[in-house]
Amino acid sequence: MSVAYFPGCTLSTKAAGYDISGRAVAQALNMAFAELPEWQCCGATFPLSTDNAMSLIAPTRVLTQAQKAGGHVTTLCAICFHVLRRTQNFLGKQPEMLERINFFTEEPYDGRVRVSHFLELLRDDLTWQGLAGKVTRPLQGLKVAPYYGCLLLRPEAEIGLDDADEPRILHDCLRALGCEVVDFPYQMECCGSYLAVSKPDLPEKLSGEILASARRHGAQAIVTACPLCQFNLDHQQRSAAHHAIEDNLPVLYFTQLMAVSMDLEPAVWGMDKHYVDPRPLFGR
Repeated sequence: MSVAYFPGCTLSTKAAGYDISGRAVAQALNMAFAELPEWQCCGATFPLSTDNAMSLIAPTRVLTQAQKAGGHVTTLCAICFHVLRRTQNFLGKQPEMLERINFFTEEPYDGRVRVSHFLELLRDDLTWQGLAGKVTRPLQGLKVAPYYGCLLLRPEAEIGLDDADEPRILHDCLRALGCEVVDFPYQMECCGSYLAVSKPDLPEKLSGEILASARRHGAQAIVTACPLCQFNLDHQQRSAAHHAIEDNLPVLYFTQLMAVSMDLEPAVWGMDKHYVDPRPLFGR
């Protein structure tokens, strides 16, 4: 099975570990990623003003590439997933806007591409039982807090990945890997998102609260599907990154835990750029 894959900008730069581990586990699961050719940025945000066709051109071009690749595209980045899923949903209900964009781009997008997050493929195509069957190094005893953030789930009517108030998809993924899942009340709170650029003090405060809550509930690590969430939570601990591992809280991507649990080579774990090194959790 080969799946058309849109990596997005962040996974090609700051979040390269997410991309490396994601490609490795997909290959190991016989769901190999086929990167979209000549892809460009999705736009990074879904526009608040949807009457401006120009703001929707970037994600529509990605969807057009996916259409040429077979009509189905998956991504790992929660931000890319959010933008592409909402754009696909919007254009499916706005044929006049779709016609305007197609006229400008001179590439006919039919509005019917399937946009999936990799977590969806694991849940719906492989199944959690199937994933558990691929685990050769169960992460038993590792207490992990799933952190969803904002963009992976909301708005629920347009995203439709999971229940936005009581999500289970990350929980179920972690259980399939053998982890002990730690629920904590901040698992859907905002980390500060893009304010890390313009108002860094606010994301540090919000991320600090999320980390403190996960610690209070006994987590040894936090797992996310969003590169911006991972950066904000991990970067918040940068000043203490030289301390012993028990003083910090590693923030990993779910694909990195998958790579460990499937006993893939440490080279594809993609953990070397974290501020808080997760590898001591796994004897490295």
